[in-house]
Amino acid sequence: MEVLGVTFLCLAAAFGLLVLVIGAFLLRRYHLNRALGTFDASIRLPTSGWRVGVCRYTDKHLEWLSLLSLSPLPRHRFLRSSLEVEGWRPATESERVRIQPGAIVVQLVHDGEPLDLAMKFDVYAGLSSWIEAGPVIGIGTWR
Repeated sequence: MEVLGVTFLCLAAAFGLLVLVIGAFLLRRYHLNRALGTFDASIRLPTSGWRVGVCRYTDKHLEWLSLLSLSPLPRHRFLRSSLEVEGWRPATESERVRIQPGAIVVQLVHDGEPLDLAMKFDVYAGLSSWIEAGPVIGIGTWR
């Protein structure tokens, strides 16, 4: 086989692989958007900067999945009964370039550790209601 044919086959294989990876990312994003109880939210932990992702409600946990990953497993899981809402604030100028447009920064505490989630205000209303609507600790199915 001549050199031009081998080069063409290598480029075609690389292009095909690139199309498959992009397709997998788009399919995952579509699936996450259609799932019940999901919303776009960037996260900032004390040890890192802002990362873009999607949060998902479950019965006992708030799960955060990275948008730049193909893994179906959440990168962070926060126990609902251990989450406390400290409040919210508008995003600063430097934060606006790292989070979605029009988002607010929600300040949470999970087991004594602070964390920030950036989300739309209407999503914040749902999140705070979800956290506050859980059963009282020690009663129901928390533990």
